[in-house]
Amino acid sequence: MYLPPHDPHVDDPMRFKPLFRIHLMERKSATVECMYGHRGPHNGHIQIVKKDEFSTKCNQTEHHRMSGGRQEEFRTWLREEWGRTLEDIFHEHMQELILMKFIYTSQYDNCLTYRRIYLPPSHPDDLIRPGLFKGTYGSHGLEIVMLSFHGKHARVTKITGDPNIPAGQQTVEIDLMHRIQLPNVESLCNFNELSRIVLEAQEQVRQEQQRQEDRTEDGESSGPPTEVREPENEGAAPLKEEPVQFVLPVGVSSRNENYPRTCRMCFYGTGLIAGHGFTSPERTPGVFILFDEDRFGFIWLELKSFSLYSRVQATFRNADAPSPQAFEEMLKNIQSLTS
Repeated sequence: MYLPPHDPHVDDPMRFKPLFRIHLMERKSATVECMYGHRGPHNGHIQIVKKDEFSTKCNQTEHHRMSGGRQEEFRTWLREEWGRTLEDIFHEHMQELILMKFIYTSQYDNCLTYRRIYLPPSHPDDLIRPGLFKGTYGSHGLEIVMLSFHGKHARVTKITGDPNIPAGQQTVEIDLMHRIQLPNVESLCNFNELSRIVLEAQEQVRQEQQRQEDRTEDGESSGPPTEVREPENEGAAPLKEEPVQFVLPVGVSSRNENYPRTCRMCFYGTGLIAGHGFTSPERTPGVFILFDEDRFGFIWLELKSFSLYSRVQATFRNADAPSPQAFEEMLKNIQSLTS
């Protein structure tokens, strides 16, 4: 299992934790050992469910228990997962979320189903190389996401989730046709000024979508649709890079204050928010900030919150999608698991 670094150190490397191992024996037989818990390897089972999917089961879950009971298990998990004790976490809401995560994850006892994920295909015109990133999500800590490009849009899909937005959901969508020009640093410090710029972009997107719908309706009601001339650069907005100074507006919260102070370009985007249990999900406006080849950010306008994302530098063998269609199908499949 690859775990993100301890919150909020988003630039630190991933952590590695073995969950099971297989001993290949003679005559095509094998033994499986569960590595979960703190009492050493013990008997487990693996079942191949179907192509690109398998399940693990621990046959001796008593090996996962500690002599001090659930309280000791929770404190040990907290040190490993967050690198701190509960007394170090003063925010009551954060304590509640951490306890929810412990209860949720510990109930499975390494009886899990695994499904293959592909890394996104890349194209020379992409803003940066797509792939896996670690991102800050407020009191939820660090989560793993996947950045992929789809013509005029880019998507940030959650690979790991939380009680509000589960894994598989599209946490951020970037509109590459709507570049945002940030004001100077003095004006950028004013949240209202940034809000005005983003909401103007949102209204422009809404008007363009409405015109497109009107053209579609006219075409359907009066025979063949009229030809619409698209701009010559129909992929995305001109991507001329002019590095500018960047600072978070006053009032915007960030788990990590060590964010870059210059950025390459910004785009209008939307971020997915929801209540606990993925209730009442809605897409809200924000701004995508591209810092460099390995880091980007997103300001959630409604939440007055900033997420910083840093590339996962670990390499994964045999993880490339066999085709763009296979990658798109995988995205649909992981989203359908939590929709």
